[in-house]
Amino acid sequence: MGQQRVSMDIGGTFTDVITYDEELGSYRAGKASTTPHDLTEGVVAALGSLVEDPADISFLVHGTTQGLNAFLTRRGERVLLLATEGASHQLHIARGPRWRLYDLHYRKPEPLVPLTDIVPIPGRFSAEGEEIVPLDEEAVRHAAVRARAEGITAIAVGYLYSFRSPEHELHTREILREELGPDVTISLSHEAAREWREYERSSSATIEAYTGPVVRRYLTRLEEELDRRGLAVPLHVMQSSGGILTVESARQRPLQTLLSGPVGGAMGGVALGEMLGRANLICVDMGGTSFDVSLVVDGEPDVTPETHLEGLPILMPVVNIHTVGAGGGSIAWLEQGGLRVGPQSAGASPGPACYGRGGTDPTVTDANLVLGRVDPAWFAGGQMDLDLEAARTAVAELGGQLGLAPDAMAEGICDVANAKMAQAIRTITVARGIEPRDFTLVAFGGAGPMHAAFLAQELGIRDVVIPSFPGAFSAWGMLQTSIRTDEAEAYFFRDEDLDRADLSAHLAAMEDRAHDFLAHEGVPNEARSVAHALDVRYVAQEYTLTVPLVGAEEAGDPEFLPALADRFAHMHEGRFGHANPGAPIEIVTLRTTGFGDLGRAKPAAPEIVADAAPRSTQHVVFGGRRQPATVVRRSGLAPGDHLPSPAVVLEETATTVVPPGFLVAVDDYGNLVLTQEAAL
Repeated sequence: MGQQRVSMDIGGTFTDVITYDEELGSYRAGKASTTPHDLTEGVVAALGSLVEDPADISFLVHGTTQGLNAFLTRRGERVLLLATEGASHQLHIARGPRWRLYDLHYRKPEPLVPLTDIVPIPGRFSAEGEEIVPLDEEAVRHAAVRARAEGITAIAVGYLYSFRSPEHELHTREILREELGPDVTISLSHEAAREWREYERSSSATIEAYTGPVVRRYLTRLEEELDRRGLAVPLHVMQSSGGILTVESARQRPLQTLLSGPVGGAMGGVALGEMLGRANLICVDMGGTSFDVSLVVDGEPDVTPETHLEGLPILMPVVNIHTVGAGGGSIAWLEQGGLRVGPQSAGASPGPACYGRGGTDPTVTDANLVLGRVDPAWFAGGQMDLDLEAARTAVAELGGQLGLAPDAMAEGICDVANAKMAQAIRTITVARGIEPRDFTLVAFGGAGPMHAAFLAQELGIRDVVIPSFPGAFSAWGMLQTSIRTDEAEAYFFRDEDLDRADLSAHLAAMEDRAHDFLAHEGVPNEARSVAHALDVRYVAQEYTLTVPLVGAEEAGDPEFLPALADRFAHMHEGRFGHANPGAPIEIVTLRTTGFGDLGRAKPAAPEIVADAAPRSTQHVVFGGRRQPATVVRRSGLAPGDHLPSPAVVLEETATTVVPPGFLVAVDDYGNLVLTQEAAL
């Protein structure tokens, strides 16, 4: 077998793997059940389903949810936070906005570190970076003694103005290493995020310390297991920004991997949009546990320099993903006589009732099975036989409480789940002034193609694209991305005070650091590229927009500031619906992103298996009645083929459901394109 480019993606229910044979130019997809007790087992099992000898792998990338899961379930490490004396309560003071305005029971998010585990440390720098009070080394040593006595193995350090002058934080780490040795995790706020706003910076460092040990242990165990099996190339890990980095760097920068699981699909959307000539995409990933929405706008992923998780801020570039608890395993239940779906999930074990693993609660997968939209004998490519009677019993029991027949109850479960997912799409589009009708919906994940057409009907979207290997599309997307590094530096200047030569020098220095990192990651000079951007705001505004630059040399152009102001005004108009051309602007932060091209898996036409999947007919519930639908295996479809609706398309990694009112075609790359007849 030829050299294989391989990617792996862990989901809540299944672990997916994609291989690309560089000699044959062909793809294969496989999966194995996720093993929550030890994720490495599921990863190795999924890999072994397609790759006999890991020595054949020429490139390997992995998306992990270990850090995110530890954060969401509050199962990270106990953290000791060292903060500047006099400003040590910043995590608990937080910010003033009331995110749920009319919720009488609203409480600010609970910080990861209680007040009892925050240690004030004397020492202070000014906002200009000048030392006011020397660091109290003895106080740091006392903190180390406490950490050793109480068995604390994760320490975050968040001092005021360390983004200006990090000397105190660096010296604190030296003392802690001297006292505690190399096995203690130490996260410095200026390394987690070299930006202003001490609360957000300290929050980022705390989250890194909280999740870092879990991520490092997992990555170390996975790397050792793969090395033992003969892997001869570096393991790469997805970053939250949509880029990748080596596992060695991921262990040093674990915060960057926090959202690495979901972003593969967004990067796959970028590559798919480029392939199809569609610049604006809504990417929806529906798995067993969650529903993730991301955007591709003008051919680029929607990346934001800051995000919030469970209400806690994180300063790092992340693909903007909105997630709700709606997946194939989401449990349907009643509350005050009303039907709810999720966020509770049956997960991989015991799973939906139809899995036959002991689950009794009705789920979205059970509902689809009852409606005839899933083939019980060929689920996950025949790896599982589903129990239709168990699903019907679970759905009927819930329906009995509402006086509904099983079919009506099952369709109600799907309708509620679809409404919840449609609202998630509106949150990331309509709420930001983006019209969903102007976008193409790309649906993937094990359950995404089953619900995509219904979401398009709900939102008025004309076209839906179901890519090849939709259940493993996030893994496919990981094969389409590059090494990435992000540099940020606080830089406060009004337009009238800006020294363009000084700005150019700072950008050049940041570019050099980006090149150094890419070289460390093994990227040759000719495969590197760098992009710059500035965070800009109107003077007296609080928040900023990130404005891209043409290059570092642009800052030396006499027309630089007018061009920057025009670009900012245009972006402000698009984002907020208004602008103030001619008003003074202020630069707040410099941003530099370095990219390293390690090659990509090329698009490949699907392999058609002649006569392997004859068309048949089965009755499926649509609009409250059972009606005949065409059933076909996707492996038997060739580019240029068309299907009548309604239809059900079966494949190893997903099932595509096409309700009445859609035209279905197979494009040159084997993607299914569903078009609403009413929108033509």
